Amino acid sequence: MAEPFASFDASSSLSFADVDPGDDQRWSTWPAITPSERGPQPWPAWVVTSAGALDTELGILKTGKEADVFLIERAVPDDPTQRTLLAAKRYRSEEHRSFHRSAVYTEGRRVQNSRDGRALAKKSSFGRGVAAAEWSFAEFNALCRMWDLGAPVPYPVQVNGTELLMEFIGTDATAAPRLAQERGDRRVLADYFTQIVDIMRIFAAAGFAHGDLSPYNLLVHDGRVRVIDLPQIVDIIANPQGLDLLHRDCVNVCDWFIRHRVECDAEDLFAELMASSYT
Repeated sequence: MAEPFASFDASSSLSFADVDPGDDQRWSTWPAITPSERGPQPWPAWVVTSAGALDTELGILKTGKEADVFLIERAVPDDPTQRTLLAAKRYRSEEHRSFHRSAVYTEGRRVQNSRDGRALAKKSSFGRGVAAAEWSFAEFNALCRMWDLGAPVPYPVQVNGTELLMEFIGTDATAAPRLAQERGDRRVLADYFTQIVDIMRIFAAAGFAHGDLSPYNLLVHDGRVRVIDLPQIVDIIANPQGLDLLHRDCVNVCDWFIRHRVECDAEDLFAELMASSYT
């Protein structure tokens, strides 16, 4: 992770009127967004909703093909009870990203705003901005839905244009490791596999597949597996590639566990999830 930027000292005696955002700070964007751009209620107790909060950028957590993820501290100066760490996922515009398979995932999706739909079709500069925001809103909506269904996903705090703020999964400012980094014994890994199958069942029962599931977008924190990176979530029925993507998820997961001496079968898992999606 990059070196952290300056953060507020909770013991200082500053009042809101004395504070101006620094170079790597901004006022919290929470008050400026609409209710539909905020996460599901009830909001977790750690969510900071005060208009007096400042967002401080602490460094970068991950660079990706279509977005970068930054560590943000949202805190009210002089109030240590209103302080939280967030992951800020910022989507790049089309010309600045190297994610070229988006059409596979977006088949069957509809753009609500007709003007946005026309701009997307024309691939104008405005349309490219719309495309980036479509991904952030798609991931936000997917996280909201899966959170409501009880899937172990990061809580989606808010979405604002191309930026998605969500629960930071980790300890202090250290992000939780990905499953790909795990070197546990077979019993521990077998438990992780059981948890992942449970996650896939929740998705499939709701008619969805993750679409890009792998050990690199599964986090392990305090013995619990959490699934991340949901912008490409696919409707198994509406998307013509839905079943193929579900099958690929099964193969990716099972291949990794087989290499780590955990017995499993991708075809059996696929058949089980198929049955779940049609019940």
